[in-house]
Order: sequence, then C-alpha cells, then structure tokens
Amino acid sequence: MASNAPVGKPTDMSAPHMPKVAGIDATVPHPPHTTAPLSGVPAAATPADAALPPGALIQDRLAGWVSDLTTLHELTERLIRTSSLDEALPEVLGAGAALVGARRGMVVLEPADGLGPATTIGLGLAHAELGTIETVPRGATSYGRLLDGLPDPADPARVPDPIAIPDVRTEEGLDPRHREVAARLGYAASYALPLATEEAGRLGAAVWLYDEPAEPSERQRHLIGLYGRFATEHLARLLQVERARAQVSTVAEELLPSRLPRVPGVQLAARHRTGPRGGGDWYDALPLPEGALGLAVGSVSGTGPSALAAMGRLRASLRAYAVMEGEDPVAVLSDLELLLRLTEPARSATALFAYAEPAQRRVVLAGAGHSPPLIIGDHRTEFVETSLSAPLGMLSCWEAPSVELSPAPGETVLLYTDGLLRRTGDAMDRAFARLHAAASSVPRADRGDPGAIADHILRTLLPEGLGRDTADDEEDVVLLAARFE
Repeated sequence: MASNAPVGKPTDMSAPHMPKVAGIDATVPHPPHTTAPLSGVPAAATPADAALPPGALIQDRLAGWVSDLTTLHELTERLIRTSSLDEALPEVLGAGAALVGARRGMVVLEPADGLGPATTIGLGLAHAELGTIETVPRGATSYGRLLDGLPDPADPARVPDPIAIPDVRTEEGLDPRHREVAARLGYAASYALPLATEEAGRLGAAVWLYDEPAEPSERQRHLIGLYGRFATEHLARLLQVERARAQVSTVAEELLPSRLPRVPGVQLAARHRTGPRGGGDWYDALPLPEGALGLAVGSVSGTGPSALAAMGRLRASLRAYAVMEGEDPVAVLSDLELLLRLTEPARSATALFAYAEPAQRRVVLAGAGHSPPLIIGDHRTEFVETSLSAPLGMLSCWEAPSVELSPAPGETVLLYTDGLLRRTGDAMDRAFARLHAAASSVPRADRGDPGAIADHILRTLLPEGLGRDTADDEEDVVLLAARFE
C-alpha cells in the first residue's frame, strides 16, 4: 500500500522513529534540492516515493545514509592525512564545496585567542578577488558576523548557526557594497559555516559561493555540519603543532648569531632551518684578533628544548675558547670536549672549527665527527681531506690532527651539518655525491655570492629548499659559506 506521508518527512512505521545508522541522524528530512546534489548523497524525496512500498522506502533511505557515511569517511580520511595548516585549509574548502554543491569559496583563519596565525585563502578566487571581498565592511559579511559574534557574552560556549544568503540581489538588509562586489565577482548566493566547537573555541569561518541563487538542502547542511565539526578539531590540533614549531624555531634563532661579522677579505652567508621538534644544529662566525675569523658548525644529540639549551651552552663555550686559543682549532675542540664530558656526560656532539686568516687566504681547521667542508671554485669542487675522528663525548679523551688549506681567490669554503645530507633521504655515500654534484652545478654568475651558492645547493638537494617542513623533515639544516676574495 502506498505511503501517505508528506514529502520530506520520515514515514510513520510501527517503530516510533527511524533508527540512527553509524552516526548519521536518520530523522534528517529530504527536502527538494536547490543545488546540484553531491555525488554519493541521495536525491531528495519525490512524489514517486509515495508509490514505493514501505520496505523499499526504508531500504532507499538506509542506502542513502550509508552513502552519506561513506562520503564523510572519504573526506575526513583525506583531511586527517594533512600535516599542516597550509595543507588542511585548502582541503577543508574543497570538501565543503563538494558537500554544499558550490564552486568557489574562502576560509578565514582567525583564532579567538588572538595568538594567530591569521590568514585567508580562496578556492577558485584569485588573490585580487579575495581583496575585493575584503572591501565589504566586515560586519556586513557573513564570515565577519560569525567571527565577531564569537564568543557570545551571554553564552560563551554556544557556537553560532551557519548563515545562508540564498539570493544576494533580493536579500533584505544587505550592505550595498556587498551586492556590488557579488555582481563584480559573479556570485549570487553564499553559505557561511563557523569553524568553531565548544572544545576548540573559535578558529575561523568558511564561506562557499554559488554562481546562481541557491542554498544547501537540509541534508547537505547536516553533512557539512558534521564535517565542519571534525575539521575544526583537526585544525585546532594543527594550530597547536604549528605554534609549538614557531616557538621552537624562534628560540633556536635567538641562540644563533643575529648577524654575521664583516671581516676584510671574506664574504659570509648562512642558512639555517630548525626541524619540527627542534634540533641542536648550530653555526657561528666571530671576528678574532689581528683580522682573523673563527668559523664553526656543530650538532648536539637529541631534539626538543633540552637539545636547544645544550646547543646554546656549547656555542657560547666555543666562542670563549676561540677567543683564547682560536689559532689552534685542536685545542679549542679539546677544551669543548672536556666541558661536555664534565657537564653533560649523557650527551654527544659533533663540531668543526676553522681558524681563518682572510688576508693570507689561509684556513686551519679541525673536526670532531663532523662532515668535511667543501671547496667550491671555478677550477675545482672538492671535499677537504680531514682525518676521521669521533664525536665529542664519545671517547674518554678526544684528539685529532688539524688540516690546513689555502683557498684560491674567489673560492668558497662551505661548512654544513649532517642534516643537509640526511634530509635527502639517501644513504650517506649517495648524499655526499649529490652534494658534490649540486656544488659543481652552481652557475658561474652565482659563484661570486656565497648566499647564492648556498641557495642553489639547497634548491638542488632539497625540493622544498628551506621552505615548509613536512612530517619527515626532522633534521635541522645548517650551511655556512665563506667566499675568499
């Protein structure tokens, strides 16, 4: 017998209500779609449903709920694989556009605590178009109303409802500038969702734009609401991770030279990147008496705040030893090893110290378990032959001979940490070969600039250069280049 239930309302069967299936609310009605339905989300109920047997209608709706669950599972799986806000925000925009049936959109990240980061990105909107949207008074935009309405003084835990503008041209009380911008950019409707939960607080808002007058169906609103809550919690976790990384990076930078010294006869450049967990790689360059220059790179074992603190203490100690006996790099590293063994017996470190006299183009260096420097010039690119030595703190008494070299005019001596090699993902012998090839391929026009040499090597060895870290980039990277005139 045909069902006489109204269209869009659950059929009244013997059970008092329809069951929930895997977290999808079975009582969500099926109103007619006003936007193109999402692939995988069942179409709304039609008059033809009235002719279906009750059992067939139940099966159809169960199939729809399972399809909804599958869609949400696929979208959340894609989101959970993102490891940074730069990856997650575009994913949220794209998934939301699919769920609400829109083509364009924007997300405004603006944490309520004011600690940042704050950013705006678009989907199908160029930077200039985002700027045009921002010319609308903030209080007249749907995202501005959501952001400025959080938290609610009367109920700080309450998350505001999404804001739908089905037709920009006919919406009452809309700011004239809003209509003007919509006409210029060619959108006719919008749907704004707060990126906020009671647990995470306010993080921002997302807005999707329709080319024609439209608004999401009630079922689409239900799906985007579920996805939005999950996305907000994921973004909150990524926000905390990125803030922690930024703090670690700031501390590391504060422990390193704020600027490189200017010494006649040599040009200096340094590149440094702290890994996500905060490593102990460092560099230093300090002027010494009689126009000499001390150059150092090193790495302390471990990660996190303790490694950063140890790195700061080791660098400060090396500076003191370099001032007192810098002309003897072996003595400098011997003193450093003794200090490390007495004060931090559970920690090891590698280090390389070079005493340079730019006027004579003479360099004396010693290394403790550190990778050999690389000489880069027009007529040669070769590693400096240093003796094999153990890291500091590994033996009861460290000792290794020093090495003397004489760079030709225009040649650059490159000091670096092992993180540069490890980030390639290759075995060490292969990584050394790649480093040599990268240094050999420096364009002749760049060889007069040590900074350009370091940047070329980074771009060649590491596709990401010194840009955004990924989950696998745990190693610090340090390069210190000295070009002799």
